[in-house]
Amino acid sequence: MADTVLYDVTDGLATITLNRPDAMNALNIEAKVQLRDTLKEAAADPAVRAVLLTATGRAFCVGQDLKEHIGLLAEDRANGTGGTMNTVREHYNPIVTALTEMPKPVVAGVNGVAAGAGAGFAFAADYRVVADSAAFNTSFAGVALTADSGVSWTLPRLIGHGRAADLLLFPRNISAQEAYDLGIANKVVPAGELAATAAAVARRLAEGPTAAYAALKESLAYGAGHTLAETLGKEDELQGRAGASEDHHIAVEAFVKKEKPVFLGR
Repeated sequence: MADTVLYDVTDGLATITLNRPDAMNALNIEAKVQLRDTLKEAAADPAVRAVLLTATGRAFCVGQDLKEHIGLLAEDRANGTGGTMNTVREHYNPIVTALTEMPKPVVAGVNGVAAGAGAGFAFAADYRVVADSAAFNTSFAGVALTADSGVSWTLPRLIGHGRAADLLLFPRNISAQEAYDLGIANKVVPAGELAATAAAVARRLAEGPTAAYAALKESLAYGAGHTLAETLGKEDELQGRAGASEDHHIAVEAFVKKEKPVFLGR
């Protein structure tokens, strides 16, 4: 396989870079397989304490590679099969699951347009740093498809059901500023500062209390689908786990000594 996805781990930060710049980082089968497997590797690696997902070139990711897709659809019709759309189950679902469920924070450094599944991957991150020249587009309805890549779960939680329905039913480019106003982007920076700013945010998280971040991700996901009483029970469970961590004891001792804590990630 070509290096459609680049992977680097330095000082606890895993940087995963989509690397098909000539295709605007469109997702062919190789890219989807590499991204899925790389995210799983980062999630399982105890040396990784935060993940930065970004891309090379002028786009973050424009979603499915339609040039490859149209050929696969033609093969399906010729063979009387329908395996092409299995990519949702085999690739997109595991990618979004890895992003949302890995026990460490994920930052998306959105350097350019993020459309379709590319937007879905950005929405699935825990924090989005967006270049001022970037844009988002759900795009699914424009090619007569429904949402995938978790967008029907992530987008309403970011901006509410009504606004999500609007963006899905009437796909259009959403500027970085509008994305910030809607609540999609956490931070918008000049394009020339995107790489450094996104890396700095991710690096700060990589130096933080990893187990506490994992518990925060779990509690947010749990609270989205449970009652207050159930969520209070989950918070009790997770807080007990966080309170027993080394990082909590380090933080308390540092507070008493008026020092900056140095977290171990456990």
